[in-house]
Amino acid sequence: MIEKEFPKRKPTRLKDFDYNQAGAYFVTVCTEHRENILSVVGGDAPQIELLPYGMIVDRCVNQLRNFYEDITVDRYVIMPNHIHVILILSDDGASRTSPPTRQHSRVSSFVSTFKRFCNKEYGRNIWQTSFHDHIIRDREDYEKHVRYILENPMQWRYDELYCENDG
Repeated sequence: MIEKEFPKRKPTRLKDFDYNQAGAYFVTVCTEHRENILSVVGGDAPQIELLPYGMIVDRCVNQLRNFYEDITVDRYVIMPNHIHVILILSDDGASRTSPPTRQHSRVSSFVSTFKRFCNKEYGRNIWQTSFHDHIIRDREDYEKHVRYILENPMQWRYDELYCENDG
C-alpha cells in the first residue's frame, strides 16, 4: 500500500501571541466545502436572507453572550458559506465554560463552543475544522474590519470565499 503524503498545515495562529489577552479579534468560520447553506445574498442593494442553518447560526451567536461574560460579539455577518465576527475580549468577567489554556485560547474556545451549539441543532457538523483570525491592532484596523462586515454582502460576488453552489 502506498501512503499518500499530505501537505503540512501552516499554523493559523500568530506565533508567541497570547490569544487570551484583552483585545479585538476578527474571526471567519467557513462551512465545510464552502456550501452555501447559511444565507442568500441578493438584490440590487444586496440583502441577506437567512436560511434555516443561518437562523441557527444567528441564534447561537447571540446565545453565547450567556456563556462568555468576558467576550463581546461586537459585529457579525452571516454570509452564504461563512460568518465573520468581531470579538472583543475584556480582562474582566469569566466564561462559564472550561477555562482557556495556552493551546486553547478564549478565541478558540468561543469558536469551538459556537460550532458545538450549532452542530447540536443541525444534527451534524457543517463547519470546516479550523477558522481564520486576525488580531485587530488599532482603531484604524478595527474600522476597516467593521466596514468589511457591513460591505461584505455588497461585495459577495467578488469575495474570495464566493462559491456558486446550491445550499
